[in-house]
Amino acid sequence: MSQTPENETLQENLQRAAEGDEDAWRDIVETYSYRVFGLIRAQCGNNELAEEITQSTFCTVVMKIGQYTEVGRFEAWLFRIAMNRLRDEMRRRKRQARPVEDEVLTSLAGGIGPDEDIHSDADSEQLANLRQAMARLSESDLKVIQMRHYGGLSFAQIAQVLNQPIGTVLARQHRALKKLRELLGPNDVDS
Repeated sequence: MSQTPENETLQENLQRAAEGDEDAWRDIVETYSYRVFGLIRAQCGNNELAEEITQSTFCTVVMKIGQYTEVGRFEAWLFRIAMNRLRDEMRRRKRQARPVEDEVLTSLAGGIGPDEDIHSDADSEQLANLRQAMARLSESDLKVIQMRHYGGLSFAQIAQVLNQPIGTVLARQHRALKKLRELLGPNDVDS
């Protein structure tokens, strides 16, 4: 199996980063930090905590990169570190994650463009309905939705992060979206 240029570049960057190359580290952080931050923010609903966890995640990567062997699973490894850091922090703080921000819910709700005012009455009602519907999902289903839509992970990567079969992850995504559609009704969901 031949490697794609993207995989070769990642492998080269990881090797160079392990050797202390600052440009390689910068490339890795620039490539993945936004997605890690987005996933963590979706999980905890707090920008400051998400930033802190993102930084902590990359600190862990720096410490462990020498032990990591690239076999096409870097993203899953990175996101597993991030999720473990968040879980540990939430346990430490003994509080539950807060609801996600309106802008993030807007992207999941669909139908509102980036240039439109997300704070109109109809939009606020739609976001409130979506927030209530998401709160009714099981924690495991919600994690899959957040990893897929906020973290941009593939289903295979989500399965690796959660250490579950891909079929289970696919079933949870399907079940979660179906439940959201049922809870929101035909007026709140674009078909």
